[in-house]
Amino acid sequence: MSHGTLMERMGIEFTEVSPERLVATMPVAGNTQPYGLLHGGASVVLAETLGSFGAVLNAGEGKIAVGIDINATHHRAARAGLVTGVATLLSAGNTMVSYEIVISDEDGRRCCTSRLTCLIRDLPPGAPAAG
Repeated sequence: MSHGTLMERMGIEFTEVSPERLVATMPVAGNTQPYGLLHGGASVVLAETLGSFGAVLNAGEGKIAVGIDINATHHRAARAGLVTGVATLLSAGNTMVSYEIVISDEDGRRCCTSRLTCLIRDLPPGAPAAG
């Protein structure tokens, strides 16, 4: 499902998936800014990937989820290894789903806190179903 996507290029790998909680890792290497620190945008990509997948799980058959709002607070820099994102469901309704995503380094220190809200829509005619 991730072949040829940004998720593949960033090295994001899911380790836990349920509608209430999703966990994925991403390497710092290859996702840094010029100073060798994890790029803030890479953290946002990880957060949106986790929350969007969760929203799709909550949306149900014949529905899609599209991100409409994301924010991120960067607390500390990651310099090496893997970061882990944990998305926790905040709210799931018929039209909107929100997650809080916490990204931590290998020592368990919080690097970023993000919140994503997705709009639930009907699958457009002729569009491939997720999964």
